[in-house]
Amino acid sequence: MTIVNKEEKTKGKLQYHLRVAPGDVGKYVLLPGDPDRVLRIAKYLDNVREIGFHREFRTCTGTYKGIPVSATSTGIGCPSAAIAVEELANVGATHFIRVGSTGALQEGMHIGDLTISTGAMRNEGTSRFYVADGFPAVPDHFLTHALIEAALELRKSLGFQLHVGLSASDDAFYGETPEFIQMLHRNKLINVEMESSAIYTVAHRRGLKAAMVCAVSGNLITGEVVYEEVNQGLIQGWEHAIQVALEGVVRYEMAGYEHILARD
Repeated sequence: MTIVNKEEKTKGKLQYHLRVAPGDVGKYVLLPGDPDRVLRIAKYLDNVREIGFHREFRTCTGTYKGIPVSATSTGIGCPSAAIAVEELANVGATHFIRVGSTGALQEGMHIGDLTISTGAMRNEGTSRFYVADGFPAVPDHFLTHALIEAALELRKSLGFQLHVGLSASDDAFYGETPEFIQMLHRNKLINVEMESSAIYTVAHRRGLKAAMVCAVSGNLITGEVVYEEVNQGLIQGWEHAIQVALEGVVRYEMAGYEHILARD
């Protein structure tokens, strides 16, 4: 009997789901959920090219201020987000920034505001395949700090509000009852989305770096939501989040954190 080790079988090869191969992606990868949002990111990149578009996974690669950067859509939810990180890591990506949409959980947060996560409550099943229930899902400190610095620098010129704190990742969009949302609010979580906890967990297990910046799509506590028409505030928030992520990459690269830590 031969039991397949999926990591050994797939590392360094053309990837089964994403259809990317070694050399196709940069060290840094931005991770939106929606394939169309990959094209929004691509507008900010030089020498950009589409690498592949298979299932929910669309990948483009280019450069930003001379730094190789890719964008890959993850689809909705932790299972497909985990696949994206695993397969991108298999072909050489090492730093992942989720750039998505999120529901706000506290008063004073509005559509189009940006949130940067310092950790995620794991209300999903994917990460349980990797770690025990009590294991924390946290982003990389230095990559997150670079995003915060970039956001503080850009928020006045771009005109957005910034919120930094703990978030939640849920599996079931329509399973979030008012009572459940109230529990998240009561525990001072600032936002809820559907991918970050798996991204953080997979990256950590593989010795890689992950972080998240999201645009607020609506506020689940105050009732400020848009479900039946184009959410123009969210669209503008996406653009701001993309710019923060890219400038965060530049700050992180220039700071040389990995070289400093390796030397110590």
